[in-house]
Amino acid sequence: MRKVYVNGDFKNEDEAKVSIFDRGLLFSDSIYEVTSVIDGKLIDFNHHMKRLDRSMTELKFKSFINHDEILEFHRKLIEFNNLKEGMIYTQVTRGVVDRSFDMPKDVIKPTVLAFTQEKKILESDAAKNGIKVMTLEDMRWKRNDIKTTQLLYASMAKSEATAKGFDDAWMLRQGYITEGSSNNVWIVKGKIIMTRHSDNLILSGITREAVLKCAKDLGYEIVTKNFTLQDAQSANEAFITSATALVTPVVKINTSKIGGGKPGNFVKALRAEYIKQALETAI
Repeated sequence: MRKVYVNGDFKNEDEAKVSIFDRGLLFSDSIYEVTSVIDGKLIDFNHHMKRLDRSMTELKFKSFINHDEILEFHRKLIEFNNLKEGMIYTQVTRGVVDRSFDMPKDVIKPTVLAFTQEKKILESDAAKNGIKVMTLEDMRWKRNDIKTTQLLYASMAKSEATAKGFDDAWMLRQGYITEGSSNNVWIVKGKIIMTRHSDNLILSGITREAVLKCAKDLGYEIVTKNFTLQDAQSANEAFITSATALVTPVVKINTSKIGGGKPGNFVKALRAEYIKQALETAI
């Protein structure tokens, strides 16, 4: 029985409740962050907190959550649940108020909840063998730069992909790949790494930003620009990044094998470099 966090209290997971009038439930008027835990330590925590603040700012939340408070309940959740490797999911909603499409003008107390999940991160099968992705039209709203809980289409895309024997879906908008269902996407051509530029159509991932530095440290040139499906299918290597996937190779896109259908040397080296740097700064 896991201990979870709800509005300042730690409860058994079957005792945790939120109001039926919570705007996160009624309107997806809420944002979230997922922080990886490796060896009982938090990876990239401060960067996740900065993005949490940005999301609340973009949605015009009137109350923010102190980062030290969040760090404290993260550490307690790790302790209570004896979490060695996995993740902590944190969600902040605008709060509880009678249902109305208008956002409340008065300051209301945000709903804050968090829970742990165990997950193999360092030695995952996906990292060893690579993943297969298919492409789908990107039919999401146009503020994907805000990490909201409005994730139904991403869930539908992921489910369609797995039903067809793939591991994930990469999304296409006007012929260009934007991102995966819950990750940023990358391709490698020679000594050049390409990933979409940051704009309102993708979430600029915390791991993405760290990997940009790692790739430069390994001597690769970074190009942030739109790239097509054809660009991706002709790449030497491809990969995804996210908080829990870290750096994971992509070995097939639709019917095209990438790098002979096996993880490439660069992605392996990049993953190792990211893990090394992430563990050095873990708290």
